[in-house]
Order: sequence, then C-alpha cells, then structure tokens
Amino acid sequence: MVAFTYPEFYLPHPARLNPHLERSRRHSTEWAERMGMLEAPKPGGGVIWDRQALEKMDYALMCAYTHPDCDGPMLDLITDWYVWVFFFDDDFLEQFKYSRDLRGAQRYLDRLDLFMPEADQQAPEPANAAEAGLHDLWQRTAPSMSSGWRRRFTRSTHNLMVESMWELDNITRGRIANPIEYVQMRRRVGGAPWSANLVECAVKAELPDHITALRPIEVLSESFSDAVHLRNDLFSYQREVAEEGENSNAVLVFERFLDCTTQQAAELVNDLLTSRLQQFENAALHDVPALFADNGLPVDEQARVAAYVKGLQDWQAGGHEWHAKSSRYTNEQLESRESPVLGVLGGPNGLGTSASGLHTSTVAIGVAHRSRQHSHHPFERVGPLSLPELDMPYAFRTSRHIDTARAYAVDWARGTGMFDSVPGVELGGVWDEQRFVNLDLPHCASMIHADAELDQLKLSSDWLAWGTYGDDYFPLVFGATRNVAAAKQQDARLPAFMPLDMSDTPEPSNPVERGLADLWQRTATPMSPAARDEFRKAVLDMTSSWVWELDNQTANRIPDPVDYIEMRRRTFGSDMTMSLSRLSAENSIPPEIYRTRTLRELDTAAQDYACFVNDLFSYQKEIEFEGELHNMVLVVRDFLGVDQQRARDVVGELANSRMAQFQHIIANELPGLYEQFELGEDVRRQLERHVAELQDWMSGILEWHRRCVRYTEAELRRIANPFGFGFGPTGLGTAAARIA
Repeated sequence: MVAFTYPEFYLPHPARLNPHLERSRRHSTEWAERMGMLEAPKPGGGVIWDRQALEKMDYALMCAYTHPDCDGPMLDLITDWYVWVFFFDDDFLEQFKYSRDLRGAQRYLDRLDLFMPEADQQAPEPANAAEAGLHDLWQRTAPSMSSGWRRRFTRSTHNLMVESMWELDNITRGRIANPIEYVQMRRRVGGAPWSANLVECAVKAELPDHITALRPIEVLSESFSDAVHLRNDLFSYQREVAEEGENSNAVLVFERFLDCTTQQAAELVNDLLTSRLQQFENAALHDVPALFADNGLPVDEQARVAAYVKGLQDWQAGGHEWHAKSSRYTNEQLESRESPVLGVLGGPNGLGTSASGLHTSTVAIGVAHRSRQHSHHPFERVGPLSLPELDMPYAFRTSRHIDTARAYAVDWARGTGMFDSVPGVELGGVWDEQRFVNLDLPHCASMIHADAELDQLKLSSDWLAWGTYGDDYFPLVFGATRNVAAAKQQDARLPAFMPLDMSDTPEPSNPVERGLADLWQRTATPMSPAARDEFRKAVLDMTSSWVWELDNQTANRIPDPVDYIEMRRRTFGSDMTMSLSRLSAENSIPPEIYRTRTLRELDTAAQDYACFVNDLFSYQKEIEFEGELHNMVLVVRDFLGVDQQRARDVVGELANSRMAQFQHIIANELPGLYEQFELGEDVRRQLERHVAELQDWMSGILEWHRRCVRYTEAELRRIANPFGFGFGPTGLGTAAARIA
C-alpha cells in the first residue's frame, strides 16, 4: 500500500534531455565498476549495488535531465559525481545506519575528507570504493576550477558526508526533528547545495567569488536546495520511511509535528515546495537584477550569474522528471499524468520562456499561491492575542546596575536625537520620552546580560535602544511612502559609521547615524580586527533586513515561511544582541568550534525561541496598528490556511520545540563535541558560559515581554492617537496625521 497520493506539483519549467545520454550511461557504469562500486560488500552478505541495480536507477538519465546543455565529457564527469554520491548514501546506510555504529561511521567520514586535498597536500591510498571514487573525481575536477569554487564545493561535500551523523544519531535515538531544524539540516545532509556547486562546473560559469555571500545568491542556492529536498522527500517517503525505517523526511516531520494524516502532511510539504520555487523565481527576476545594479557587476559577471540561474532552473525541471521515472522511488501513480519532455530543440528554453510548456494545473497552482501570498488586507482588526503556554526552564536574573542604567539611557537617547522630529515624522518624532521610558530597554539589557559591569550594561542598553529605534524608524520614514530606494540608500550609508580601521566617520544626518557612530567607537575600539569585522556584519545583517521588510511591504507580500524564519533572526538583531555579552570576555573558543552544526543549531534554536516570543506578544501591534506582514502568526495563518488561534498554537509549539532542541543539544550533543575535538577544560568552561548566556538571553527576553507595556492595547492606542482626539488613523502609511 502506498502511503499517500502524490499532490499536484508546481512545474513552471519544462524538462529537457541532453543528447549525450547513451554515452554517459555506458561511461558511468564502466566507471562505477572500475572504482569497485559493483562489488562493494554489505556487512551481512551480498553487495551494495550490482550492475543491474545501477543500470535500473539510471543516474545518467538524471544528469541528462538536470544538465541538458553540457557536452559529452562534462556530462560523463557530472554523472560520475552523482553515481558516487548515491553510492556513498547507500553504502553509509548499509555499513552504519542499520548497525548504529556511530564510532565506525565517524572514522569512515574522517577518512573520506582526506580525498579532497589542497594543492600542496597528498591524499592517502584509497581503501574502499567510496574513497576510490572521490579520489578519482577530485583529481578530474579540482584542477580546472578556481580556489573559491574548490572551497565552496569542499565545504558542501564535507557537510553532506559529515552531517549523515545527525541522521544516524536521530535514528539511534528514535528522534524526529522539528520542522525548522529539519529544513536547516536537510540542506547540509541532503546534498542540493553540492548540486548547485556542480551546476557552476557543468555550465562553465563560476559565480564571482565576491558575490557568493550576498543575500540574492544565498536565496537562489537555499530556495533551490529546499525545493530539491522537499521534492525528494515526497518521492522517497515510501522507500525510506515506510520500508527502511528512516526518520529524516519532511512528510514524516510535518505529520508528527502537526499531528495530521500522511496525506495532509504530503500536501503541506508540496505547498512548501511551491513556495520555495516561487521564492527562487522572485530572487531570479527581482533580487538578482537589483544585485547587478547595486554592485555594478560587469557584463561578463552578469552573464555567469544568468547561466547559473538557468542551470538551477534546468536542474529543478529535470530532477522532477527523473524522480518520476527512476526505479529508486515509488512513482507508478504518476504514469497517467506524465508531462512531455522537450528535446534539445523542442521549444524555447531558459528563464522567462517556461510559459510555452506549462500545463493548466501548474498555472493554477502558481497563481493560487501567489494570489494568497499577496492578498492580505493591512490593518486587520485582530484584537489582543492570548498567549499559548511557553516553556521556559531557566530563571531570569537581573543586574544590580539596572536603576543606574535606566537613568543613563534616557539622556543617551535624547542626546542622539531619538526624541526629535525627523523628515516624514515632523510632529512628535519616531519616539517621545514617555514612549522610550515605557519601553524600558535597560530592563531587558539587565536580564540578558545579568553579569555585565555598569559600563557594559550601559553599552548593551544603548545598542538595544538603537536597534529598536532603527526598526521603528525605517517603516515610519520610508515605509509610509513605499520609498525602498531611499531606505536602501540609508542602509548603504551605515557602514561608513563603522570603519574597521577606526578612522573618521562622515557627519551624521539623523539619529540612526548619530547613535551608530557613538556606539561603534565605544564598542569596537577594544576589539580585535576579526571580532570587529564579525560584529559589524551582525549589525549590517540587521539593518539590511529592515530594507527586506520594506520590499515585502511594498509588494504586499507575506513572506515565504522558510525565508521569514531565517530573516526574522536578522530583523530581531539576534546575532548582534547575543554577541554583546561576549564583547568584553576573553574568548578562547576556536573558530572551527563555532562553525560546527552543534553550536550553530544551539544558537539558532535560541534565536527562534526569542523571535517567536516577540511575534506572539507583538501580533496585535504589528497586524492591527502598523499594517505589518512580518509576524510568524500571520505567516502560519497564511501558509496553513488556519485561523489566528490555531496559528498562535502552532507558533507556540514551534517555540517550545526549539526550546526542547536547545535542551537536547546541551544534554546529548555538547558532550560528544567535547570528545570529538578533545577540548581542554578552559574551552569547555567557555562553552558552558556561552550556554548560560543563551539561557539568560532567552529567559530575559521572555520576562521583558511580559513586563513591558510596548505591546499592551492601552499603549498602542496612546501612540496611535497622541493628541487625545479620541480617534485617529493607525499604522503604516498614516504618519501624515502627525505631520506639523
């Protein structure tokens, strides 16, 4: 019995077939045999693959679909990479997932890393088929690619191998990930970022290294990756979950988290797949051209990015077609609704020509999703939102310097001009003194940095004030007129007030610039150059996210759920505020430890908990009084199609699941990290301190929300009607009522 009926897929691009398919079929089979993959033994007898099994899975067909335009030798190379990665997956399953041999798995993975050496290093002699295959492929690929590409590809390959341990550990514990953890980890273990790197190789158009970390390129890669993995989870559920007992599958994750049927979970996974595909389209058609203009990319670099985008588009279309045909998956039910595959000259192709091959159902699915995403009516009267039960196992603590910090903070905010009129908000300004006092940001700082000395607490309070003011300033000054260009210009000025060499800064022109200039001098002067650069990035991530919010506001677009969660960490200033507690500490934690999955998941779990707390408390403020679209309760309402009470419950469950994951990491993963890296007592104490700081950060933020009047209806109505008329417009776009 099949577990569910496949939903209608959103297929915006027609699949095409590479004419060199037969050549690569022959080549890949011979290559796999030469590498020893067709005689690699299973622990209990037999072999991982035989020739018949490999030919039936037909990875050459997959690569011919996903890379329709490359020449024969390149298709051979790409196909060999995919034969290797699927062999690795099946070999790892047989060797370690069934036996739950965690130590043996770690040794196996550590050895594989050695077969992607730097130019001045030498790989060891391969001892098995996986090592032989990777050794051969690296020698055939790396010499023709840049150092930047090799670095990105090595990292992607390392992730998909090493993070198999996360899957194995979850299987051993019988643990199913929460949805946010799953999407994040699936990118690392699923291999689609690795596939995106191979697209650069296949289309012979490497991304310019200086733009690979910019948001539009990251969104292309991440939305592509998520769509690839979600589609694969739909096709592989029967084989991996129902038959093999794996628990790393989005359908299973949704089914358990939302307590729904397998069919309902499959439909929701497909809805998220559609949303991620449309996020990819938004990035390709809107964000990437803006990136070209904002960064002045020369024509040749623009052409390389365009070729990369088209390569990812081809991969999505071809990947679906292969899943629908491969013997690796249960796909008989799709035979009656197969779409025709265009030959190489079978019709127009490339970005912007997909309409020629669209089915009516695909058009309907795409239009329905976009219509729902853009149809929210701002300033909806939602009323106060009762709060769900929120787990908080950690007690908050308060600094003894709180009263001194409170008295100081008002003078600092006044001195930077935060109570003054600004263009667009002439009468009353963004804040008045009463509003600032009611915010009581020193109270928040005194809990999230309970052990800070007075000067450090003053600095933390001022950063919270600056970030909160900026978050209010951008929508009032630029959002009322939908002037995204002016907001981008303002954001582009801010790095000048944070010089890495601590040189002179321009003359500030508004409270945002004036406050930042002061804070940077006080904060960055004692920092090392590396710490200075990292902290500056955290600040700029936050400020650029304010522009992202305005862009969505202008389009009246409720964000895609995955994009919202990842950007919410930035709009909340999570990295910036979390790092404030470490500014004065001597940090002996090696950078490679901070880059591990364990520390990254620990941090993002804490960040998401705090962000969801804020969204629950601020729901009425943002939706009813400010006409906002950026609130997790609204995002869940829109995506699941539920009322606000059910959406509230889901957000509460997400917050609690992230708290549970935070506790799981502390209890089960940190001890393993200590052993894996053989960390000394000093580093262990630093990590324990980091954990304690995160606990203070979460408990302090929750308590501040409970005590602060910022989100109460009385305060919201006072701010909306500052003149006491008893009436008045509220929300984004109504600032004219306050103009002198």
